Amino acid sequence: MEFRHTCVVKTVGLRNAGSGTGRRKGARPAVAPEPAGEGHTREAVVKLLLEEGPITATAIGERLGLTPAGVRRHLEALIESGEARATTSAKWQQSGRGRPAKQYQLTSTGRGRLGHAYDDLAGAAMRQLREIGGDKAIVDFARKRVGTIVAGIDRLKGHTSEETEAKAEEIADAFTDAGFAASTRKVGAGVQICQHHCPVSHVAEEFPELCAAELEAFREILGTHVQRLATIANGDCACTTHVPLLMPTVKPNTAAKSQKNARSVAAQPASTSTHDSGRSAE
Repeated sequence: MEFRHTCVVKTVGLRNAGSGTGRRKGARPAVAPEPAGEGHTREAVVKLLLEEGPITATAIGERLGLTPAGVRRHLEALIESGEARATTSAKWQQSGRGRPAKQYQLTSTGRGRLGHAYDDLAGAAMRQLREIGGDKAIVDFARKRVGTIVAGIDRLKGHTSEETEAKAEEIADAFTDAGFAASTRKVGAGVQICQHHCPVSHVAEEFPELCAAELEAFREILGTHVQRLATIANGDCACTTHVPLLMPTVKPNTAAKSQKNARSVAAQPASTSTHDSGRSAE
């Protein structure tokens, strides 16, 4: 834990690059000794890039209480080691005129530093399970795994925007507890569940049933159609699932009018036609 001004930067579940006597494959090369406390701040920057990236350098400085020079030093080191990359903000993300602000996010190398424990063993076990029990065994395992994560979450009873959004946040909290660094964000007429880290992404590349089971669980809990927009297993920066907040409903008076119109049409002379094309309005 490191104190800077009035902010507290807490490192949770991230490895210290300097720990251990050996150097594992893919570790960040040490280009220069870091001053005391720099390693903890670097890890805090990595954690912020993981949970909120893409994010601007200004936002990083504000969140961690760092000077622009300090933020730039950490970002340049991460980019040099291949753990982060800079992208240009989209037009809709820009505020005001001038050159678009750069946004920073982790690369696959940077995500690898967060640890994917026993990936090779897990992959071998999954392949053996498929050989013994076939595809059904993989699907059953994936469903039981997700079921354990969302075990304490009840199905959504009401379908108001507030209730749906609250239930999405409950799902995100459960996945965060399971190591997925999940969050939600309101986007238009929906809410997105964003999983910024995936402990099983390397295995999910070979076994997409793991991702499919998550989506199935979301649908069952929320009681509505949800759409997976991106996955870390496919190379995206986060697993993003869109949940609509507005449920289509038919008001009682509308239904009554429809029945009345139908009776009126049926009572008209045979020579009168309605010319219904049969196509639904888009």
